[in-house]
Amino acid sequence: MPDSAPLTVLIVDDHFVVRSGLVTSLELADDVRVVAEADCGEDALPAYRQHRPSVVLMDLQLPGGGGVAATAALRQFDPHARVLIFSNFSRDDEIQNALDAGALGYVSKSASRAELLTALRSVAQNRPYLPADVARRLATARLGPAITAREREILAHIASGHANKQIASELNISEFTVKRHVSHILDKMSVNDRAQAAVEAIRRGLVKLPE
Repeated sequence: MPDSAPLTVLIVDDHFVVRSGLVTSLELADDVRVVAEADCGEDALPAYRQHRPSVVLMDLQLPGGGGVAATAALRQFDPHARVLIFSNFSRDDEIQNALDAGALGYVSKSASRAELLTALRSVAQNRPYLPADVARRLATARLGPAITAREREILAHIASGHANKQIASELNISEFTVKRHVSHILDKMSVNDRAQAAVEAIRRGLVKLPE
């Protein structure tokens, strides 16, 4: 696209080496120009306001609120902001949360340069982009209502075999509150009991296998 306006990119990643490598790699393409960088979630919005890039290339694991929160802030400021998640942290619920926050796509940091450019160009044209395996996983294991951070904490305790009383003590909340959270978890995950919830949470990558 030499006669067209360049595809401009804001990179949001807390690793300098990653950002530098991306700048060098992306700008080898004639139609791509990196216009700004940010090293934390809090700096993404000011950089976006100043440069108004075609696409924001956003890591998920960031200081200052994280990539999901930064994506939500961008979309609240500008509903037309186009965000592509670029992260090795590919747990299904985190990807889904980012998409729910307004991201248009996801690509792994292990992807080829060609795939990254394809994803950027797709998102720049307001078209979603997901690798086939990720799209398949999200379609077949749609999480439904998002599991909250507190519910994930409780799921981790359930997977470790902790009773409600122990969970309440560990999290410094009432046993009644734990029971309410457990009820919500079972409903959201469409399972019948705590054991099924633990198995499903591990399968979906919501919690790690207890050691």
